[in-house]
Amino acid sequence: MNQSQNKLRLTKIYKLLQSEYGEVETPLHFKQPHELAIAVILSAQCTDDRVNLVTPELFKTFPNLESFANAKLKDIETKIFSTGFYKNKAKSIQGFAKMVLNEFGGRIPESMEDAIRLPGFGRKTANVVLAELYGSSDGFVVDTHVKRLTKRLGFTKSTNPIQIEKDMLKLTPKEWCRNLSLYLIFLGRKNCSARRTDCPTCPIRNHCPSASKAI
Repeated sequence: MNQSQNKLRLTKIYKLLQSEYGEVETPLHFKQPHELAIAVILSAQCTDDRVNLVTPELFKTFPNLESFANAKLKDIETKIFSTGFYKNKAKSIQGFAKMVLNEFGGRIPESMEDAIRLPGFGRKTANVVLAELYGSSDGFVVDTHVKRLTKRLGFTKSTNPIQIEKDMLKLTPKEWCRNLSLYLIFLGRKNCSARRTDCPTCPIRNHCPSASKAI
C-alpha cells in the first residue's frame, strides 16, 4: 500500500480503537510529575502492573525529588528490587532526581532535547513523560507492543524504534499520536500479544493485513 492508502486505513483503525477504548490514560499511577518519570524508568523490562505495586511504598518513602537525590542507593534498590535491573534503575532514578534539581530547577524539562539528557530517559521514556505532562505531540511512543503491532498492521517494515516512530509520525495526525500509541498498547495486551493473537475478537481485524493469516 502507498502512504495515502495507509493514512486512510490508519484513520479507520483509529476511529475503531477510539470507539473501543474511549479516553485513555497511562496505566502507570502517579500524583506528581516526577513520580510519572520514575514509574516509566521502572517500567523498562517490567510490567505496568508490577510497577504500580511497587510505587506506592516507594513514593511514600521518598516523597520528593530531594529525598531521591539524597537517599542511599541501597535504600532505593530495596524498594524497587522486584521490578528487575534494580541496581541500574536505582542509579538512573537518583541521577534523574539530581539533574532535574540541579539543572532544571526541580521541573522536568519540556523539550525532547533536554529530556533525553536525563538519566534513565531514552526517547520512548521522554515521549511518554512529555505527552502526559505537557501534551506534547511531537513524538510517538514505541514500546514492545507498538513495535509489534505497527509491523503487523503494515505501517512500518522496520524493527528499529526510532525508524518506527518516524514512520508513524508520517501517517498520524499530531493530535492522535498520544492516544493511538496507548490504543495499540492496550490492543497488544488484549488481542495481539507476541505469543498469541485473538483476531476473531479484534476490533480492527478487517483492516489488518496480518489478520487473515492468523485466523
